[in-house]
Amino acid sequence: MIRSVCLLGSTGSIGTQTLDVARKLGIRVSGLAAGTRVRELEEQCRAFRPKYVYVPETGYQDLYTRLMDTDIRVLTGEDGLCSLAAETDAECVVNALSGMLGLKPTLAALKAGKDIALANKETLVAGGELVLAEAKANGCRILPVDSEHSAVFQCLQGAPEPERRLKRILLTASGGPFFGRDRAFLETVTPEMALRHPNWSMGPKITVDSSTLMNKGLEIIEAVHLFGVRPDQIEVVVHRESIIHSMVEFEDGAVLAQMAVPDMRLCIQYALTYPDRLPSPCRELDLFDAGTLTFRKPDEETFPLLPLARRAIERGGNTPASMNGANEAAVWRFLRGEIRYTDLFDCVARVTARIPFIPSPSLEDVLETDLEARRLTEAFC
Repeated sequence: MIRSVCLLGSTGSIGTQTLDVARKLGIRVSGLAAGTRVRELEEQCRAFRPKYVYVPETGYQDLYTRLMDTDIRVLTGEDGLCSLAAETDAECVVNALSGMLGLKPTLAALKAGKDIALANKETLVAGGELVLAEAKANGCRILPVDSEHSAVFQCLQGAPEPERRLKRILLTASGGPFFGRDRAFLETVTPEMALRHPNWSMGPKITVDSSTLMNKGLEIIEAVHLFGVRPDQIEVVVHRESIIHSMVEFEDGAVLAQMAVPDMRLCIQYALTYPDRLPSPCRELDLFDAGTLTFRKPDEETFPLLPLARRAIERGGNTPASMNGANEAAVWRFLRGEIRYTDLFDCVARVTARIPFIPSPSLEDVLETDLEARRLTEAFC
């Protein structure tokens, strides 16, 4: 079991649940990083006493003053975040950051020989080949934290390559708050409506992505990198109850599913205790309470970002980074009330198509692609 972690994104939904797991398991927290919630970050620092803490420059002086009576070192700036990920004595870096901010510290941690418990989708979506190469070069593990990828990871235990004969990955999706709705209804969606997820409590960006099915598209790209499969080996299944978190099908037709109540602490704990299993803080699954489990095909015509993501990973190169940057910028524009909900679909597709294709992008290429996609999204959407 991992004995010490560095947690990036500590005040977000995954971050606070990770701290809950760490507290219950007695895992030492040697580093924390968060955004603008300085008071909450101070409280976490006093509770867990990390050696280092990172905060953006806008909150640096405030946090530094609050922690003057401690020996905790306060870091800031982009270099500070990468230093935090690489220089703490943690065995594992839990990346629960939102957006492209997670890519560079992931690479820095891998270069330092640390395992990654990954909840930051954009890291693999935009820089998957770079991340996998760095992990391989330094003998590091990438342990999935997302519920769907954790489920696949768990289903594959005991079936190592090449004997496992994996045929398909069946990624489950809740369908979000607008499952079954048509385009006319989506024209009326407000940010408040999009932020009401039926099953999960998550941050605003990922919640909007879940409503548009882009979140599931990003997970297809992640799964390609994590499990070494082709895009056509991944099928999305709408499962409204969120009890089965994903499934794998083998060549002989056998299908294994991982089931649990929708609670991210189970996925977080498994990443930190793998390959062991310990008593969990999560409620046990009661199949009699769960009742009927349903499975539907996603509506890819009404929610076109899902097939767009599949086409992006099929093309490869910097196309996933283009799409990801455009989507992230468009989501925040929607949340600020600058564009309509349905503008998200058209905007992301249009910007993705405009970015010049680079077949084997470097880190600089990926970062420049991301910036250009965001610039175009701000300018033309």
